[in-house]
Amino acid sequence: SDIAGRVEATGRTTTRFQPGDDVFADILSYMGGFAEYVCVPESALAPMPAGMTYEEAAALPQAGAIALQGIWDKGQVQPGQKVLINGAGGGSGMYAVQLAKLHGAEVTGVDNAEKLEFIRSLGADHVIDYTRADFTRDGRSYDLILDLAAHRSVLAYKGSLVPGGRYLYVGGSAATLLQVLLIGPLLGRAEGKKLRLLAVRSGAQRLAPLVGLCQAGKITTVIDRRYRLNEVPEALRYLGEGHAKGKLVAIVK
Repeated sequence: SDIAGRVEATGRTTTRFQPGDDVFADILSYMGGFAEYVCVPESALAPMPAGMTYEEAAALPQAGAIALQGIWDKGQVQPGQKVLINGAGGGSGMYAVQLAKLHGAEVTGVDNAEKLEFIRSLGADHVIDYTRADFTRDGRSYDLILDLAAHRSVLAYKGSLVPGGRYLYVGGSAATLLQVLLIGPLLGRAEGKKLRLLAVRSGAQRLAPLVGLCQAGKITTVIDRRYRLNEVPEALRYLGEGHAKGKLVAIVK
């Protein structure tokens, strides 16, 4: 659903953009990002950030929104806090690790062994291979857990939070999602712990803080591989097998 490109034509009532303008967007509500052309309301689009390539802009909207809202807006990370990001080697994790480090947090990244060095390169202080260790059973506690690949019991996550800590579910199993929704708000009240779903507010217009950090060179967008449109099935296979480090981009040529 993430796109970046050039406006080819507009409707008669369009006022914000005109043909030739460079734009980017998250068009999740309209789908169809794997295409040469998309037709969406102008309200879904934002001007292309100065200095960014189409590839960098296309990689940013959805993954960036999750990271920005999960780490800063809802996560409320403070300097010196301990943050764990489960699924740290993917697109959202890539931004989340860097944002947490910029805010002075001690960051632990969790993913498969293939991605651990990549996560370290983003600035993570500690890495965990989820195929060899369960971070909910190692006795460590965190101020924030941003979970991009949840599949454990909500009780296990509660036990890995410090008093006053936050757990934010982004993606994962339906069973964990139901637990977070149904009993998450009731758990940990006595200790001030919060276990919630991260309800991400989409829209490229909301990404200004992250865009500014990218333009200033403080946040890096890593594009693992680039694919042509006819190679999208291969890209999705590579992603689904857990190999992608950072983002994959489909290029129209």
